[in-house]
Amino acid sequence: MKILVIDGQGGNIGRQLVKMISERFPSAEITAVGTNSIATSNMMKGGQVSAATGENAAVVGCRSADIIVGPIGITVADSLLGEITPKMAVAVGQSNAVKVLIPLNRCETLVAGVSNMSTSMLLDDALDKIGAILEEKG
Repeated sequence: MKILVIDGQGGNIGRQLVKMISERFPSAEITAVGTNSIATSNMMKGGQVSAATGENAAVVGCRSADIIVGPIGITVADSLLGEITPKMAVAVGQSNAVKVLIPLNRCETLVAGVSNMSTSMLLDDALDKIGAILEEKG
């Protein structure tokens, strides 16, 4: 199962996701794509992961991913302080992958009906959802 983690800015959420996914699902093939080199470098510290940086890496990664995970801003053009390009947002949105999005308020996108959970609670919930997807797909 191919899991694509996309993050920007400092890559802290992505690093935590890579670490948690690596520990909980050791057979998953994880690729980390940062919108900048700092984010990519930080995500690489999270565990055994293939990594790349930038718009084209995100577009190409979205083509073959089974699951895409990251902050909800990866689906919104110009979010993450402008780091998500329109092409990146479209690639995520049009991908056939299942998307597991972390509803962080820092992305300037609020999701009605989502309680204000801590980041660690949001990440734990995301991992539970990834686990359910992996079980379902065998």
